Amino acid sequence: MLPKAFTSSAIIALFLIVSCGDTPKEKPMKAARIEASPDSVQTPADSLKETAETETDTFELTEDNAIDFFFNYQKNLRANKVKLTTSMGSITIQLYDNVPYHKANFIYLSRKGYFNNTLFHRVVKDFIIQGGNADNRATARKRSEIGRYLLPPDTRKGYRHHRGTISMPSSEIDNPHMLASPYEFFIVVTDPGAYHLDGEYTPFGKVIEGMDVVDAINNVPVDKGDWPSQNIYILKAEVLQ
Repeated sequence: MLPKAFTSSAIIALFLIVSCGDTPKEKPMKAARIEASPDSVQTPADSLKETAETETDTFELTEDNAIDFFFNYQKNLRANKVKLTTSMGSITIQLYDNVPYHKANFIYLSRKGYFNNTLFHRVVKDFIIQGGNADNRATARKRSEIGRYLLPPDTRKGYRHHRGTISMPSSEIDNPHMLASPYEFFIVVTDPGAYHLDGEYTPFGKVIEGMDVVDAINNVPVDKGDWPSQNIYILKAEVLQ
């Protein structure tokens, strides 16, 4: 079992049908619900100015406008790589061009600085590492400012959950269509892959550099809830042109 999902106020009105997958041996993919509190952990870069690119469209994404927004956002999007600088090293991810909403979402959030100073908060040995959340006020504030929305599944492009694949967890809410929680992601560690996830979750990219860092993160000690015993920060997410 993976953490529960980021709560959305409502499900996006979508009519995409999810492909059926095999019965999973392990089910990741509930994005974590982590509430900020006054004594929440602060990241080592909290005092540093974020260096995210400035977006010209600064508005709140909602269940009503997110799909139209990302449809237009991806039309002229040429970048397809994102470098995650973590407290344990760097990971470079190549995003699939024909999974447009998930690619556009990941690049948009990276440019907005959302992932900066979040955590790899969920580590399941020999299975996955899951990132994009943190139990601090800054992360909750960024989510609030960007908006609450979900993404449709896109499981029919032929991509599978091979080792090194990046995919997106589903929301915890009543969610028969497996709509994805957009603020989190997981990277498959299983060799050769976690194929029981195919058809249920959307692969939208793959690690092209830094799989040794992914493995190192996967090997850190964890508590009973699969939360790493040491904080593993995503210090910066940088879109590579």
